[in-house]
Amino acid sequence: MTSPFVRRHRLGTELRALRQEAGLTAGRLADLVHYSRMKVSRLENASCRPDIPAIIKILKALNASEEKRQEVLRIACDASERGWWDDYGDSMGARQRLYADIEFGAATIRSYSPSTIPGLLQTPETIAAMIKRAEGQGKLNFIPEPMKEARLERQRIVLGEGGPVCEFILDEVVVRRLTIPAKTMAAQLKHIIRVVTAEPRLSLRILPVDASIEGALVPTVSFFLYTFSDPADPPMALVETINADLVHAERDEVERYTQIYDHLSRATLSQDDSLMLLREAADRLNETNGARQ
Repeated sequence: MTSPFVRRHRLGTELRALRQEAGLTAGRLADLVHYSRMKVSRLENASCRPDIPAIIKILKALNASEEKRQEVLRIACDASERGWWDDYGDSMGARQRLYADIEFGAATIRSYSPSTIPGLLQTPETIAAMIKRAEGQGKLNFIPEPMKEARLERQRIVLGEGGPVCEFILDEVVVRRLTIPAKTMAAQLKHIIRVVTAEPRLSLRILPVDASIEGALVPTVSFFLYTFSDPADPPMALVETINADLVHAERDEVERYTQIYDHLSRATLSQDDSLMLLREAADRLNETNGARQ
């Protein structure tokens, strides 16, 4: 199964191209098929799950060839599929549902994290600590236990056998600044070492706080880059903000974040040195924690 979210973007691109080839505006197409202009726009903008009968009706109105109809309908069927994350509904949180959807079927995932441990690498204890911190900041937009279960399921699928190639870049600040209890953080760092060294598909490097980075701004938010097995599925960049996630499938935007990632990557420590830094930080946290007890 390919990510339904990714296929919705591809479907939208196909429908928009066919409409433009036919010389129609979204409003005129909506009139021809007796749908609202908003419905047509939502399909083209990949903001809703496609209705197959509606797609058939639109393709007929656009006089698409039989070959093109079959191709677009295959994409629409993929786009309308439901994934394991749909069983959780809103209980796992909209943000995590989006991650789970895009990750599903990804060939590669690359990420930069300037301030927190990536969800795919978090231990159950870290997840619990993050939930507790979120509870102190106001009303939650997820239910704690299902959210935790869903995050562990994401890890099982992505990090397990047959998953994508994953690269993680962590700012050293993530390791040094304690936002969860020291004991939990020490165990978390040891967990990352075990996970990364056990699976050749995974790599992790630290961006040192004293790294020399010239010619580009260092992002202040996390972002993720995705590619997919089918070359016709567009690469994507997902950028975290405080209130929402921004998904870019436009070639120029994805290339922009790819260049930033490559620039940061050149300033990182090697994986061996990065894991050594994590090991030393974990040992130091354990020693400090033991001295306090």
